[in-house]
Amino acid sequence: MPLISSRRNPLVRRLKALASKEGREKFSLLLLEGTHLLEEALKTSFFPGEIIATSSWLKDHLELLKLIPKNVLFHEVTRSVLEAALTTKNPDGVAALFPLEAIPKPPKDLDFVLALDRLQDPGNLGTLFRTALAAEVQVIWLALGADPLSQKVLRASAGATLHLPYERSGGEEKVAIKEFVEKLEFAVMRGYQVVGSFVPGGSLSDSTCPYWELDWTKPTVLVLGNEGSGLHPLIKSCCTHSITLPHSSLVESLNVASAAVPLLLERRRAKMSCEIHQCL
Repeated sequence: MPLISSRRNPLVRRLKALASKEGREKFSLLLLEGTHLLEEALKTSFFPGEIIATSSWLKDHLELLKLIPKNVLFHEVTRSVLEAALTTKNPDGVAALFPLEAIPKPPKDLDFVLALDRLQDPGNLGTLFRTALAAEVQVIWLALGADPLSQKVLRASAGATLHLPYERSGGEEKVAIKEFVEKLEFAVMRGYQVVGSFVPGGSLSDSTCPYWELDWTKPTVLVLGNEGSGLHPLIKSCCTHSITLPHSSLVESLNVASAAVPLLLERRRAKMSCEIHQCL
């Protein structure tokens, strides 16, 4: 294959365009930057349509290349071309293009949902995807916030975004919140407990309890709010249950991605404990 060494090559412009939501939708392609994301994507039922790699990367990853079908189009590029085309400051030598349909679809029967209200930080969102996958969340509902397929989120999720389905309400905030509220209200109608997480102290209702007192074995939608403003009032009003994560008063509040870890894994612990008791 010919070596692409010019930063003016059309391939560079196409890869740069795929860093945006508009570009992904225009070409129906998902750009994955780096070896780890490529490895994670190969664990799905989809294969890349194109691989863009440096000569040294191709030589150093012969075993990985055996997993890629022979009909995949390869572009051999110089390091400077890859640096110009990708968002990663120091790319490790490879990028891959997958069909946008490779993003997983939500299952029909849901038992555990994570709902996120306008999370802005890509690092937080990526970490939440990874924790949610570990906690066996089946789908993440998003009301606006960071783009789940941005490179920052994909990297922070360590590839979890490629395995965990999501549904995102976008557009104007008023419309997105309305769609999000409708999903929560429908979940309540179907018998789910919609659980809001709140900072200890303040004006909490008498029914608010520490997270470990909730019956996590029931079908659940766990709702977490925006990093700065918390839950939108309309979303808060949809919650059938409210919980807290007690902590020292020396700290006003916890980072949303950090606070989510014990909440999400508590449900896994509760279900495992229930299964053990049923076997006794």
